[in-house]
Amino acid sequence: MTITADASFEVLPFTRTCRHIWEDGDHVLIGVSPGNSYFSSERITSLAQWATTRFAQVDFVYADLHVDRMFAAFGYSREHAQKRAAKEIKAVRRRILKGVEESGPPQADIRVRALSEFQSNPVYQLLHRRVLHFLETDDDFRKGCEEMALHFVGSKVPEGESITDAQLQVCFDYMAAELPFFVDTPSILDVPSSVAAYHVRMPLTDVLFARGGGLRATRNQAYAVVRPEAAAAPAPDTADRSSAPQDSAPTEGTVDERRAA
Repeated sequence: MTITADASFEVLPFTRTCRHIWEDGDHVLIGVSPGNSYFSSERITSLAQWATTRFAQVDFVYADLHVDRMFAAFGYSREHAQKRAAKEIKAVRRRILKGVEESGPPQADIRVRALSEFQSNPVYQLLHRRVLHFLETDDDFRKGCEEMALHFVGSKVPEGESITDAQLQVCFDYMAAELPFFVDTPSILDVPSSVAAYHVRMPLTDVLFARGGGLRATRNQAYAVVRPEAAAAPAPDTADRSSAPQDSAPTEGTVDERRAA
Protein backbone atom coordinates (compact mmCIF):
# COMPACT_ATOMS: atom_id res chain seq x y z
CA MET A 1 0.00 0.00 0.00
CA THR A 2 1.30 3.43 -0.91
CA ILE A 3 0.60 6.76 0.71
CA THR A 4 1.65 9.79 -1.30
CA ALA A 5 2.47 12.15 1.52
CA ASP A 6 3.21 15.18 -0.63
CA ALA A 7 4.96 16.06 -3.87
CA SER A 8 8.38 15.09 -2.50
CA PHE A 9 8.08 11.60 -1.03
CA GLU A 10 5.99 8.50 -1.31
CA VAL A 11 5.40 6.28 1.69
CA LEU A 12 4.95 2.51 1.72
CA PRO A 13 3.95 1.23 5.18
CA PHE A 14 4.94 -2.41 5.59
CA THR A 15 1.60 -3.69 6.99
CA ARG A 16 -1.90 -2.37 7.68
CA THR A 17 -0.87 -1.89 11.30
CA CYS A 18 2.11 0.17 10.13
CA ARG A 19 -0.26 2.34 8.12
CA HIS A 20 -2.47 2.97 11.15
CA ILE A 21 0.58 3.94 13.21
CA TRP A 22 1.67 6.20 10.36
CA GLU A 23 -1.71 7.89 10.41
CA ASP A 24 -1.38 8.51 14.16
CA GLY A 25 1.55 10.82 13.40
CA ASP A 26 3.18 10.56 16.82
CA HIS A 27 6.83 10.07 15.92
CA VAL A 28 9.16 9.17 13.07
CA LEU A 29 12.72 7.89 13.34
CA ILE A 30 15.06 8.46 10.39
CA GLY A 31 18.28 6.48 10.68
CA VAL A 32 21.35 7.69 8.80
CA SER A 33 24.55 5.70 8.25
CA PRO A 34 28.02 7.16 7.62
CA GLY A 35 29.09 7.23 4.00
CA ASN A 36 25.56 6.81 2.64
CA SER A 37 25.43 9.13 -0.36
CA TYR A 38 21.63 8.99 -0.41
CA PHE A 39 21.56 11.22 2.67
CA SER A 40 22.98 14.45 1.28
CA SER A 41 22.33 17.64 3.26
CA GLU A 42 19.73 18.54 0.61
CA ARG A 43 17.94 15.22 1.11
CA ILE A 44 18.03 15.74 4.88
CA THR A 45 16.49 19.19 4.38
CA SER A 46 13.66 17.71 2.33
CA LEU A 47 13.10 14.89 4.82
CA ALA A 48 13.02 17.31 7.76
CA GLN A 49 10.53 19.58 5.99
CA TRP A 50 8.37 16.62 5.09
CA ALA A 51 8.56 14.88 8.47
CA THR A 52 7.80 17.91 10.63
CA THR A 53 4.58 18.57 8.75
CA ARG A 54 3.35 15.02 9.40
CA PHE A 55 4.68 14.00 12.83
CA ALA A 56 4.59 15.54 16.28
CA GLN A 57 8.20 14.48 16.95
CA VAL A 58 11.10 13.67 14.63
CA ASP A 59 14.43 12.01 15.46
CA PHE A 60 17.42 11.69 13.17
CA VAL A 61 19.74 9.03 14.62
CA TYR A 62 23.10 8.40 12.96
CA ALA A 63 25.21 5.27 13.42
CA ASP A 64 28.53 5.80 15.17
CA LEU A 65 29.11 2.36 16.75
CA HIS A 66 31.39 -0.32 15.24
CA VAL A 67 32.08 1.84 12.19
CA ASP A 68 35.86 1.53 12.63
CA ARG A 69 35.52 -2.25 13.01
CA MET A 70 33.53 -2.42 9.79
CA PHE A 71 36.29 -0.63 7.88
CA ALA A 72 38.95 -2.85 9.47
CA ALA A 73 37.04 -6.03 8.67
CA PHE A 74 36.95 -5.15 4.99
CA GLY A 75 40.56 -4.24 4.39
CA TYR A 76 41.63 -1.13 6.28
CA SER A 77 44.48 -1.19 8.77
CA ARG A 78 43.35 -0.62 12.34
CA GLU A 79 44.78 2.90 12.48
CA HIS A 80 43.38 3.86 9.08
CA ALA A 81 39.99 2.37 9.98
CA GLN A 82 39.80 4.46 13.14
CA LYS A 83 40.69 7.66 11.28
CA ARG A 84 38.31 6.92 8.44
CA ALA A 85 35.46 6.12 10.83
CA ALA A 86 36.00 9.29 12.84
CA LYS A 87 36.01 11.33 9.63
CA GLU A 88 32.84 9.71 8.30
CA ILE A 89 30.95 10.06 11.60
CA LYS A 90 31.89 13.72 11.94
CA ALA A 91 30.84 14.36 8.36
CA VAL A 92 27.46 12.65 8.63
CA ARG A 93 26.62 14.60 11.78
CA ARG A 94 27.57 17.83 10.04
CA ARG A 95 25.39 17.00 7.03
CA ILE A 96 22.37 16.19 9.19
CA LEU A 97 22.71 19.36 11.26
CA LYS A 98 23.11 21.44 8.12
CA GLY A 99 20.11 19.81 6.47
CA VAL A 100 17.92 20.31 9.53
CA GLU A 101 19.02 23.94 9.91
CA GLU A 102 18.25 24.68 6.27
CA SER A 103 14.81 23.08 6.50
CA GLY A 104 13.47 26.28 8.05
CA PRO A 105 11.54 26.89 11.26
CA PRO A 106 10.53 23.45 12.56
CA GLN A 107 6.82 22.68 12.77
CA ALA A 108 7.52 19.85 15.21
CA ASP A 109 10.05 18.77 17.81
CA ILE A 110 13.13 17.58 15.87
CA ARG A 111 16.30 16.10 17.35
CA VAL A 112 19.64 14.84 16.03
CA ARG A 113 21.45 12.21 18.08
CA ALA A 114 24.20 9.62 17.77
CA LEU A 115 23.42 5.96 18.31
CA SER A 116 26.06 5.84 21.05
CA GLU A 117 24.05 8.33 23.14
CA PHE A 118 21.55 5.58 23.90
CA GLN A 119 24.02 3.10 25.36
CA SER A 120 23.15 4.28 28.87
CA ASN A 121 19.41 4.05 28.22
CA PRO A 122 18.14 1.03 30.22
CA VAL A 123 15.41 0.18 27.69
CA TYR A 124 17.90 0.30 24.83
CA GLN A 125 20.28 -1.88 26.86
CA LEU A 126 17.55 -4.47 27.44
CA LEU A 127 16.51 -4.52 23.79
CA HIS A 128 20.13 -4.79 22.68
CA ARG A 129 20.61 -7.82 24.94
CA ARG A 130 17.47 -9.37 23.46
CA VAL A 131 18.79 -8.84 19.94
CA LEU A 132 22.07 -10.55 20.84
CA HIS A 133 20.18 -13.39 22.56
CA PHE A 134 18.02 -14.10 19.53
CA LEU A 135 21.04 -13.96 17.25
CA GLU A 136 22.40 -16.87 19.24
CA THR A 137 19.19 -18.86 19.73
CA ASP A 138 16.74 -18.12 16.90
CA ASP A 139 17.66 -19.64 13.54
CA ASP A 140 15.10 -17.58 11.59
CA PHE A 141 16.28 -14.34 13.13
CA ARG A 142 19.94 -15.19 12.56
CA LYS A 143 19.23 -16.14 8.95
CA GLY A 144 17.46 -12.82 8.44
CA CYS A 145 20.46 -11.00 9.89
CA GLU A 146 22.80 -12.94 7.61
CA GLU A 147 20.70 -11.98 4.58
CA MET A 148 20.73 -8.38 5.71
CA ALA A 149 24.49 -8.40 6.17
CA LEU A 150 25.05 -9.84 2.68
CA HIS A 151 22.54 -7.36 1.26
CA PHE A 152 24.48 -4.40 2.60
CA VAL A 153 28.12 -5.51 2.38
CA GLY A 154 28.07 -8.25 -0.25
CA SER A 155 29.61 -5.89 -2.80
CA LYS A 156 32.69 -5.57 -0.55
CA VAL A 157 33.45 -9.29 -0.75
CA PRO A 158 35.79 -10.15 -3.67
CA GLU A 159 34.16 -12.10 -6.46
CA GLY A 160 34.40 -15.82 -5.89
CA GLU A 161 34.91 -15.44 -2.16
CA SER A 162 32.50 -15.74 0.76
CA ILE A 163 32.09 -13.42 3.69
CA THR A 164 34.27 -14.62 6.58
CA ASP A 165 33.00 -15.44 10.04
CA ALA A 166 34.88 -12.42 11.42
CA GLN A 167 33.32 -10.08 8.86
CA LEU A 168 29.87 -11.50 9.52
CA GLN A 169 30.30 -11.00 13.26
CA VAL A 170 31.21 -7.33 12.77
CA CYS A 171 28.11 -6.92 10.61
CA PHE A 172 26.01 -8.53 13.34
CA ASP A 173 27.44 -6.17 15.96
CA TYR A 174 26.83 -3.15 13.72
CA MET A 175 23.22 -4.20 13.05
CA ALA A 176 22.54 -5.22 16.64
CA ALA A 177 23.31 -1.66 17.74
CA GLU A 178 20.61 -0.34 15.40
CA LEU A 179 17.94 -3.03 15.72
CA PRO A 180 16.46 -1.93 19.08
CA PHE A 181 14.97 1.03 17.22
CA PHE A 182 13.21 -1.29 14.77
CA VAL A 183 11.80 -3.34 17.64
CA ASP A 184 10.56 -0.78 20.17
CA THR A 185 11.43 2.87 19.59
CA PRO A 186 8.37 4.00 21.61
CA SER A 187 9.82 2.51 24.80
CA ILE A 188 13.32 3.84 24.15
CA LEU A 189 12.17 7.40 23.45
CA ASP A 190 8.96 7.42 25.52
CA VAL A 191 6.63 8.22 22.62
CA PRO A 192 3.13 6.78 22.04
CA SER A 193 4.06 5.13 18.73
CA SER A 194 6.80 5.40 16.14
CA VAL A 195 7.55 4.79 12.48
CA ALA A 196 11.04 3.71 11.46
CA ALA A 197 11.54 5.24 8.02
CA TYR A 198 14.13 4.15 5.46
CA HIS A 199 14.37 4.55 1.71
CA VAL A 200 14.53 0.82 0.88
CA ARG A 201 12.93 -2.26 2.36
CA MET A 202 15.38 -4.15 4.55
CA PRO A 203 15.60 -7.96 4.37
CA LEU A 204 15.04 -8.35 8.11
CA THR A 205 11.71 -6.52 8.03
CA ASP A 206 9.79 -9.71 7.24
CA VAL A 207 11.10 -11.35 10.40
CA LEU A 208 10.54 -8.44 12.78
CA PHE A 209 6.98 -7.80 11.59
CA ALA A 210 5.89 -11.45 11.27
CA ARG A 211 3.33 -13.14 13.47
CA GLY A 212 4.47 -15.70 15.98
CA GLY A 213 7.22 -16.02 18.56
CA GLY A 214 10.78 -14.82 18.60
CA LEU A 215 11.98 -11.23 18.45
CA ARG A 216 9.18 -9.11 16.98
CA ALA A 217 8.45 -5.43 16.70
CA THR A 218 6.03 -4.15 19.33
CA ARG A 219 2.45 -3.39 18.35
CA ASN A 220 3.09 0.39 18.37
CA GLN A 221 6.25 0.13 16.24
CA ALA A 222 5.93 0.58 12.48
CA TYR A 223 8.20 0.41 9.47
CA ALA A 224 7.76 2.28 6.21
CA VAL A 225 9.76 2.81 3.06
CA VAL A 226 9.97 6.56 2.45
CA ARG A 227 11.55 7.53 -0.86
CA PRO A 228 11.47 10.31 -3.45
CA GLU A 229 8.16 9.98 -5.23
CA ALA A 230 9.65 9.64 -8.70
CA ALA A 231 12.04 6.88 -7.62
CA ALA A 232 11.32 3.44 -8.97
CA ALA A 233 11.53 0.48 -6.61
CA PRO A 234 15.07 -0.99 -6.80
CA ALA A 235 15.47 -4.39 -8.38
CA PRO A 236 16.61 -7.17 -6.01
CA ASP A 237 20.15 -7.16 -7.40
CA THR A 238 20.53 -3.37 -7.43
CA ALA A 239 18.97 -2.45 -4.10
CA ASP A 240 20.74 0.08 -1.89
CA ARG A 241 23.56 -1.55 0.09
CA SER A 242 24.67 1.65 1.78
CA SER A 243 23.49 1.04 5.35
CA ALA A 244 27.05 0.03 6.17
CA PRO A 245 29.94 2.46 5.61
CA GLN A 246 30.84 2.73 1.93
CA ASP A 247 34.28 3.26 0.39
CA SER A 248 32.95 4.90 -2.77
CA ALA A 249 30.52 7.28 -1.08
CA PRO A 250 31.35 10.95 -0.58
CA THR A 251 32.93 11.64 2.78
CA GLU A 252 31.20 12.61 5.36
CA GLY A 253 21.19 -0.34 9.35
CA THR A 254 3.59 -9.93 9.61
CA VAL A 255 1.64 -8.03 12.31
CA ASP A 256 -1.66 -7.59 10.59
CA GLU A 257 -4.04 -6.62 13.33
CA ARG A 258 -4.76 -2.97 13.96
CA ARG A 259 -3.08 -1.58 17.04
CA ALA A 260 -5.47 -1.35 19.95
CA ALA A 261 -6.69 2.16 20.56
